[in-house]
Amino acid sequence: MYFRRKNQGMEWINVGGNMLSNFIISIEAVLPIIIMMGIGMLVRRAGMLDEHDVKKMNKVVFTVFFPVLMFSNLYGKDLGTVVDWRLIIFGVAALLIIYALAVIFVLRIEPNPKTRGAMIQGIYRSNFVVMGVPVVSNIFGAENLTLTSLMVTIIVPMYNVLAVLTLEAFRGGRPSLRQISRQLAKNPLILGALAGIVVMGLGIRLPDAIENTVSSMAGVATPMALLTLGAFFDFQSVAARRRDIAICLIGRLLVVPAVGLGIGILMGFRDVALITLLAMFASPCAVAGFPMAQAMDSDVELAGDVIVFSSLFGCFTMFFWIFVTKSLGLF
Repeated sequence: MYFRRKNQGMEWINVGGNMLSNFIISIEAVLPIIIMMGIGMLVRRAGMLDEHDVKKMNKVVFTVFFPVLMFSNLYGKDLGTVVDWRLIIFGVAALLIIYALAVIFVLRIEPNPKTRGAMIQGIYRSNFVVMGVPVVSNIFGAENLTLTSLMVTIIVPMYNVLAVLTLEAFRGGRPSLRQISRQLAKNPLILGALAGIVVMGLGIRLPDAIENTVSSMAGVATPMALLTLGAFFDFQSVAARRRDIAICLIGRLLVVPAVGLGIGILMGFRDVALITLLAMFASPCAVAGFPMAQAMDSDVELAGDVIVFSSLFGCFTMFFWIFVTKSLGLF
């Protein structure tokens, strides 16, 4: 904090206070994420969890707890007051443009088809749910996640559709509508969000005992997911993939948020809407990209490395984007 003279007079004004306040707000948004991931890393290093346990925990989080979280964020809300069609249209259009640019760029620099699929997925697909939604919650509170959850309902299915198309195309296959539909119908996050939209639209109220259970499970989802993500870290040899990893990290953590947030700011998005876009654009690579790359014969090692390193560095780059937007007075 420091002071400067105003108009050559004797009045001094504080010009560092706002910067310090913005710094603290930005730290508070990402510090819980870093702490939970750090606990997960320590648990893994202490031998309390092995690789098999982490995979089982990850499956439980994504198939049990996160669907309940998606449902909880929408339950009891008024659909007519939370839908922002302008934000949704912008998010969809931006994702499609980012995906197209990622495909064009990767095709020009990478000759290996399997590696192409993993790189494209690493650039366009963010960890919107696990690391993006907690940022919005830490800044605005869990009670203001409805708009973000609606965006998740739209964007996550698009991530999955584009991933199936990409990975299937670059292993020499031809993805079918049936295959894509099956992938979407089995996605727990989509099912939980759709259930929340149905209940919200019909105005259904659940018994208190069920509401309390839903609330308790929703509260467990994010900490458990972050702990599992921390336990997922495994710094094996990455020398052979340094170039591809660096390209994915720069694209995912710097270029995509700079372009997406820059255009979003120019279009007038502010507050929860803007931080929802930040959660979408600036989050690290999606953890779900690893099992999908494995199932569809892509470059599994590269997919895993991009997830690990983008999650690590993403905590710091997300802090940077939050600090910048807060310092500009955009939320």
